Amino acid sequence: MPKASRRRLFAIGLVLALVAAFPAAATANHSWGSYHWARTANPFTLKVVDSATSAWDSYLNTSIADWSQSSVLDLSKQSGAVAKGKTCKAISGQVNVCNAKYGNNGWLGVASIWAQGAHITQGTVKLNDTYFNTAGYNTPAWRNMVMCQEIGHTFGLDHQDENFGNANLGTCMDYTNNPSSNQAPNAHDYEQLEAIYSHLDSTTTVDQSAAAASTPPGWGRMIRDNGHSALFAHDLGNGMVVFTFVIWAR
Repeated sequence: MPKASRRRLFAIGLVLALVAAFPAAATANHSWGSYHWARTANPFTLKVVDSATSAWDSYLNTSIADWSQSSVLDLSKQSGAVAKGKTCKAISGQVNVCNAKYGNNGWLGVASIWAQGAHITQGTVKLNDTYFNTAGYNTPAWRNMVMCQEIGHTFGLDHQDENFGNANLGTCMDYTNNPSSNQAPNAHDYEQLEAIYSHLDSTTTVDQSAAAASTPPGWGRMIRDNGHSALFAHDLGNGMVVFTFVIWAR
């Protein structure tokens, strides 16, 4: 469906939801708490900074195009990275995507958001080439799924399913041992984004010029870990918390 049509349908659905006092996407249920980018209008444009090497260009481009099919957000790829590789500094109001050989540390990819209250202020995605340079993970399917999933986390999305043994749901927000059919968002992901961003804020955290919050030295307190994925929280004080999603390598 063309984006314009999706946006018209979303606008109609939102009006009906307000009249009926019922959520526009009642079946959507995989938001990451109440975390979202503050903005004063929909759709909003979120800048994604390309700090990755050329080996990741096609996968980043694919994820940007796929997530931009949402009726509530557009992603804009930015060049001229602030910091490449292991540093991968957060950029206020934007998402920075990086890759490097981070080592045999157990993780395949991580996504982090800085949240001031319920509002996301910046995000980073890190892809571990130590594993992606091995035969098991150096495939388009694995690279597409992990890139897509980690970027999805920076919008406030959680996983649809975390059981590796279940049948694929056809979305990158689903954990699997075989990502062949889990390389892109599905309709449920777009519905959840519409639910998360169905309200507007009086201010914005998108593409702000304020100084970026510091990157903590560690991931902080573990909230959950099922052996395949984990979520950590690091309290920076003054209401700012950094949440980090981790995909563990097999």
